[in-house]
Amino acid sequence: MNDIAISFQNVTKIYPLYHHITGGIKSLLFHPVKAVKSLKSSHFLALKDISFEVKKGEALGIMGKNGAGKSTILGLIAGVLKPTKGKIIVNGRISPLLELGAGFHPELTGRENIILKGVLIGLTRNEILKKMEDIIDFSELGDFIDQPVRIYSSGMLARLGFSIIANLNPEILLIDEILAVGDETFQKKCFNRMLSFKKNGITILFVSHSIENIRFICDRVIWLENQNIKAIDITETIVSKYIGNM
Repeated sequence: MNDIAISFQNVTKIYPLYHHITGGIKSLLFHPVKAVKSLKSSHFLALKDISFEVKKGEALGIMGKNGAGKSTILGLIAGVLKPTKGKIIVNGRISPLLELGAGFHPELTGRENIILKGVLIGLTRNEILKKMEDIIDFSELGDFIDQPVRIYSSGMLARLGFSIIANLNPEILLIDEILAVGDETFQKKCFNRMLSFKKNGITILFVSHSIENIRFICDRVIWLENQNIKAIDITETIVSKYIGNM
């Protein structure tokens, strides 16, 4: 297990749909047992009994249609979600880029949010301050770095978010389509940084609908379909099957 960064063992994730009570309040009052049973049986199956391993230093892509469970896998690895069944083992510090603006405080400046974000992923204030200028330079935000992030565009938030992760020595990097935001030059800069991560042995999990980006970054790919793993193999094998199925 020393060479395994992430292990999923028969993991199932079910989201309960609490808003649904058959028959409404009247049913709840006059038939409470039936209403509660209906409530408990109303759920959404996001992942069904999936198992896989990611080796340290591997770049693993996750492909599939919307609703297949791609982002749920990243959320489970990041610890923001808990599995309904099964076991997840993570060996290494997680650096997630799952949602634009996640972890940022809108009233704090970009500079202040760099410190906040760094602390949230487990670094000390001194470690963050040593990398501060590198992060700001990479983001290309200029004077905006000292403005509150509530005035930032989605592209600026993406720049800031990736710049923080890219310069704070991640061990396991989770990316959910975030590189689709921003201009072409900055995207290329991000991809080049991700290639340097691969060369330095950083584990990458990359969710994307872009076949070109998956080919560019990933060593292997998981193909999700109907909340389960349809196939997992080297990138070109999965991409060819995926294209043939489209």
